[in-house]
Amino acid sequence: MIFNKFNVAFFITGLLLIGNDVIAQKTKEERKEEKRQRISYMIKQEEEGVIAYKKHNVYGFKLLNDGYGVFYEIGRAQSVKRSLLYQFEWTERKHAKEEKQTNEVLPNAPFVFGKINYFYPLQLGVQQQILLGNKSNKNGVSVTANFGGGVSLGLLRPYYLEVSDPNTFERRNIKYESADSSLFSSGNQLMDLYVSGSKFGTGWNDLKLTPGFYAKGALRFDYGRYNEMVNGLEVGANVTFYTKKIPQLIFVKPTALFINVYVCLMFGRRK
Repeated sequence: MIFNKFNVAFFITGLLLIGNDVIAQKTKEERKEEKRQRISYMIKQEEEGVIAYKKHNVYGFKLLNDGYGVFYEIGRAQSVKRSLLYQFEWTERKHAKEEKQTNEVLPNAPFVFGKINYFYPLQLGVQQQILLGNKSNKNGVSVTANFGGGVSLGLLRPYYLEVSDPNTFERRNIKYESADSSLFSSGNQLMDLYVSGSKFGTGWNDLKLTPGFYAKGALRFDYGRYNEMVNGLEVGANVTFYTKKIPQLIFVKPTALFINVYVCLMFGRRK
């Protein structure tokens, strides 16, 4: 009797589990169908000139051939195929000839010999975005061309070296264009001292600003154009000209013209 009751209970439990799986599967299929219908409706609306999403907010991470950075963007649709993009970005740029070194006494304290300034461009600009192609029927990848420009504010933070005399253990920070400039640029003298790169908080009170202008062009690959979430990849080139030459290394001729290529990952939301 007990065995029969156990079999009945086991049978009922099995039916419930199977029923739940069927219901869940049906719900999943219904969601897919609703998504397909929604996308089809948006495609039809855009074919008639109705904008699917009127604005977006996007942030991203950039990797440049000479640095890295972050950016934030606000987009406003002008038509089905055109949008206006308002952008802000911050990057840290490093000269290609920068090379970290270490003193034999302090192997865990690297420094960059001859580095004059940290270089932080802040860019504020506007871009025109034009839709080139779109796999809308599969909710795939849309390709857009972006071009524009704006103002670039080059922030220069002096690069300091922290040195210590091995005999007196007296510590001080030195930089280029100071009373210690000869020591700063002398590799032989530095090797006789304990040398390390300065701490992150050093030099912010000595910031200098050099204004400039930039132009930028890019191709953007947007995965899922008809989704509220933005996930994309952008590759492009950036040309910047500053009103003064930017000193980065003591043994390298400074320049006011910078040409860079970059790739960035984007995340955000549409409305």
